[in-house]
Amino acid sequence: MTSILIVEDQPKLASLLQDYLLAAGYEPRCLSNGLDVVPAVRAAEPALILLDIMLPGRDGLDVCRDLRGFCSVPIVLITARVEETDRLIGLDLGADDYICKPFSPREVVARVKAILRRGRLIEQAHPERLVVDPDHFRATLDGTDLGLTPVEMRLLFTLAKAPGRVFSRDQLLDRLYFDHRVVTDRTVDSHIKNLRRKLELISPGEEIVQSVYGMGYTLKL
Repeated sequence: MTSILIVEDQPKLASLLQDYLLAAGYEPRCLSNGLDVVPAVRAAEPALILLDIMLPGRDGLDVCRDLRGFCSVPIVLITARVEETDRLIGLDLGADDYICKPFSPREVVARVKAILRRGRLIEQAHPERLVVDPDHFRATLDGTDLGLTPVEMRLLFTLAKAPGRVFSRDQLLDRLYFDHRVVTDRTVDSHIKNLRRKLELISPGEEIVQSVYGMGYTLKL
């Protein structure tokens, strides 16, 4: 069964979501504290995460940021915050979607199905053409190892987990370095140039990492 992780500190709401997802054929499991999420995902990565923003222990946005440092599992934020800025921050951090409280459990199940279906269609359209495995430090294109540096690996992983999405330079910088060093936008451009060169060695004439004028970079396959 497809595993869904529910991170929600309201027991009744968590139980309700669990019942609906179970009835829809999924295998839901629940957590109520933000501190428990990253260790749980590292131990057993689910197919999708329903992540409340307001959590004890750690804020859901902080959890989302950490998760995006090592995994590409779809994340749907659950929020009672109505401000557009809060929702945009979540999407900028790498969330795939958000649902505002109060909501219908049927809507949540429908969103889950749609996101997982979209992921399967992407895989079917481009089966194993680009494989990025940061845990084992390996990235291949058409079966050939790219020979990436650690920063290039994180850069490609960020772009590849959301093909077609445009990432700004600032968003990419946030995912490239975790030691708070001072770097400039040109640092991203330099790494993009090196990454493109390695991709083109395997697939000449194909612009896999594309520039979007005034916005940033996106991956197209």
